[in-house]
Amino acid sequence: MTGRILREELEPGIVRVIVDNREKRNAISVAMWRELADTFRTLDADLGLRCVILRGAGDEAFGAGADISEFATTRANSVQARHYAEKVQEALRAVRHCRHPVIAAIRGLCVGGGLELAVCTDLRIAGAGSRFGIPVKRLGLTVAYDELEPLVELVGRGGAMRILLEGDLFGAEEALRMGLLTRVVADEQVDAAALESARRIAEGAPLVARWHKKFVNRLMDPRPLDESERAESYACFDTEDFRTGFRSFLQRTAPRFVGR
Repeated sequence: MTGRILREELEPGIVRVIVDNREKRNAISVAMWRELADTFRTLDADLGLRCVILRGAGDEAFGAGADISEFATTRANSVQARHYAEKVQEALRAVRHCRHPVIAAIRGLCVGGGLELAVCTDLRIAGAGSRFGIPVKRLGLTVAYDELEPLVELVGRGGAMRILLEGDLFGAEEALRMGLLTRVVADEQVDAAALESARRIAEGAPLVARWHKKFVNRLMDPRPLDESERAESYACFDTEDFRTGFRSFLQRTAPRFVGR
């Protein structure tokens, strides 16, 4: 049993993706990394979506990292490790570059590959009792460049060095101070808080949410913006949603955005 990736519609426009491998505290196998990539590619193509919530099954763990029981056959040497990393990084990119906003709802352990997955989401809401870390120093492993990049962008050099060199597990309040988390709530309120956040996102114009995610991600790239990219930041003025929002603001009514 290698676990599975589940998908469920919570409300129109809001989908929850669940990493389900409870027997191993939602450790992620190679097959699950592949399934996660496929799932998020499918979600990316669904223009009816407004927001995705990502969580681990149950309340014990968001994700306990990679499934170490597979290491003897999937990461026994550097050649195998690179092939394995391709599957992991494909899934992380699919989450990070999904056009729709993605919220991580975190309870319990969020460590190793589980934390790498969480930092690829756009917002991270965690329970007060959750714990974080990347303790790979105990395994004699390094984190590859492509997996480090989102972490460094989120917490900076100092935060990344603290996580990797000390290699301990730390709590939600410290994670919040470091910038790993968007907010911390009581453990039993994580799902409700994530859904509330998703509803706030879904109320807005979906094209605007997608554009803002695209623009922010692009600004992480040091290459200069070209003129077509700068022009795209004004494309919203030609949309039906802009006309709807502008009219609703003047009339003091709630807008009904359609994503056009």
